[in-house]
Amino acid sequence: MLDKAPSKKLSDLLDQFGGALAANDIDSAVGCFQEDCYWRDLVTFTWNIKTMEGKDQVRDMLKSQLSKTKPSHWALAKGEDATESGGLIEGWISFETEVARGFGHIRLKEGKIWTLLTTMVELKGHEEPAGFARPMGAKHGSGKNRPTWKEEREKEAAELGFKTQPYTLIIGGGQGGIALGARLRQLGVPAIIVEKNERAGDSWRKRYKSLCLHDPVWYDHLPYIDFPKNWPVFSPKDKIGDWLEMYTKVMELNYWSSTEARSASYDDEKKEWTVVVRRDGKDITLKPKQLVLATGQSGKANLPKFKGMETFKGDQHHSSKHPGPDDYAGKRAVVIGSNNSAHDIAAALWEAGADVTMVQRSSTHISRSDTLMEVGLGSLYSEQALQNGITTAKADLIFASLPYKILHEFQIPAYAEMKKRDAAFYKGLEKAGFMLDWGDDESGLFMKYLRRGSGYYIDVGASQLIIDGSIKLKSGVDVEEIRQHSVVLSDGSELPADLIVYATGYGSMNGWAADLISRETADKVGKCWGLGSNTTKDPGPWEGELRNMWKPTQQEALWFHGGNLHQSRHYSQFLSLQLKARHAGLPTPVYGLQTVHHKG
Repeated sequence: MLDKAPSKKLSDLLDQFGGALAANDIDSAVGCFQEDCYWRDLVTFTWNIKTMEGKDQVRDMLKSQLSKTKPSHWALAKGEDATESGGLIEGWISFETEVARGFGHIRLKEGKIWTLLTTMVELKGHEEPAGFARPMGAKHGSGKNRPTWKEEREKEAAELGFKTQPYTLIIGGGQGGIALGARLRQLGVPAIIVEKNERAGDSWRKRYKSLCLHDPVWYDHLPYIDFPKNWPVFSPKDKIGDWLEMYTKVMELNYWSSTEARSASYDDEKKEWTVVVRRDGKDITLKPKQLVLATGQSGKANLPKFKGMETFKGDQHHSSKHPGPDDYAGKRAVVIGSNNSAHDIAAALWEAGADVTMVQRSSTHISRSDTLMEVGLGSLYSEQALQNGITTAKADLIFASLPYKILHEFQIPAYAEMKKRDAAFYKGLEKAGFMLDWGDDESGLFMKYLRRGSGYYIDVGASQLIIDGSIKLKSGVDVEEIRQHSVVLSDGSELPADLIVYATGYGSMNGWAADLISRETADKVGKCWGLGSNTTKDPGPWEGELRNMWKPTQQEALWFHGGNLHQSRHYSQFLSLQLKARHAGLPTPVYGLQTVHHKG
């Protein structure tokens, strides 16, 4: 009986909360929340990705959305029991709205809701054909001249974009575009993915040859098809490229490779886009209703402008164009930057026999990979987590259930533990002159990623090369001038150079919108990524969610989809459901459309 006590407490609260919502008694519903409370909604109530912080915001959202949403059937999720620890009751919940089925996570503090996560699982009448509803495939019986599956697929591929138009056009065929394309395919939304590279997976294959995923395999599954049980913990780039190519084929995606998007414009009256793409040397005009820019979390490459760059006699390029180290044995290489790409490239160049110097212009956070896996990710994404019943899907939701406003509070102690465990490692780096930081509030790597998408390195070996001097380091300096055979720094020193790699990061994703559509549209949408935390490179005001990602923007029918493999997998679910609802003609009253504070 004692074991069931938390479940009884949670069930009673859900009955009270659901009853108040059903009676349209907003004050009683808000009374179920703590003063200090957070309701994070992924599409179900807001048709947005939105966190309500505090009772006033919860009340305002319910006043706007309750009568449109008509929620019901609040209950502990089937087969789940609530748990109680440290004064918190936690549990998985299920519920419905008028048009959808939902799943969520809840934490109670002192008998009232502290954090609530509500997510849309499926639209009623538009469920994915899975399980008992999976397609038959084989056509039993007989009939003359019946097309085979292959013939039907070839006909669809030949006609889509010509005889028929895609409802959604996805620009960018990397992991984000592919994951979203797979979701839309299962939901019956006609979509084309446009990719300028020759093959799916080339966005990985064409990077520097030493590139591996720095995130572990449990964190990186794509929708529907998990990596095999014997897949390496850290995937080499070409292996990931091949997996993406295979996935694109078996998930039957309409994937237009060697195709470049040239221009796009939106007709407010017709409610459709006109997008010109170049394929096989010909311009093709597409008329999608929805346009998704899935060009990665990073925008266009930031190539700095230094005095004298045009006079340099050796090779110079941005890290995104780095071909690998093979041609630089015995050469003098200068890598400008000190984040992930800079370290990876510097280490590979050293291994190939180049003389390498890293120029560190600002401080960088470093986490050792092994420690990060154990302390930072292990409880959610690891073999041990699976043994404990934490599937990847559950891990995604547990992580999503922590509001961004307080996420750093959970991160700070983890990074304090990492600093303690690896004290000798960090001492060695500081002795070498490396400028370390732990984020503006000591919250470490993941908050840096969310706030600014830069400023960190997950160490897989390059740091030791800096510690022992194999990779030379110039820190706390900037570049004054590029000469024919050297780089001049702000401290007056001069580095001989045959190769300069600018590992200088990327701009906001709305830079792609400026190129493809217009600068006015890019400014109308505003900056992508960042939380408004008022920390370095993430200016305020506080926004509560990542700017413009996976949700409606100020430009009708324009969406942004990007991030790492985890985010591509997780948020593709919610973006695909938003697109499917519009495709099906369902009402989608958006609450809390993001106000634009920063243009880029």
